Amino acid sequence: MIHGPTRRTVLLATGAAALTVGCSEYGDDSDSGSSSVDASAGQELAKTGDIPVGGGKIFPDEKIVVTQPTEGDFKAFSNICTHQQCPVANVTDGTINCTCHGSKFSITEGAVQNPPATKPLPEKQIKVSGDSITVA
Repeated sequence: MIHGPTRRTVLLATGAAALTVGCSEYGDDSDSGSSSVDASAGQELAKTGDIPVGGGKIFPDEKIVVTQPTEGDFKAFSNICTHQQCPVANVTDGTINCTCHGSKFSITEGAVQNPPATKPLPEKQIKVSGDSITVA
């Protein structure tokens, strides 16, 4: 006599599948199915006037956040949080903020200001020429 799966087996398998799907949103940062691509060299991101002093602007399609810690000093970092690869959500009060789990990063050097992230945001290379900010 052959027995089919028990109710417990079906529920456990369904729960495991749902957990896998739910967690896959924060998988690796390879973005194989994403429409966004890394910015290419020479691509203009913004005008210098678009980046607030003491703040910044996120460019999700290019995976970059550009900040201006002090007047005329522009920095760029990856917009992907080092904790669980969520895209950062905003730049306020001198920090780049990931709202997935509360990590905050310095607009000056990308260093962790608030965990759970333990690694800084990787720096990206930009070039400022006149009033244009481009990917270096």
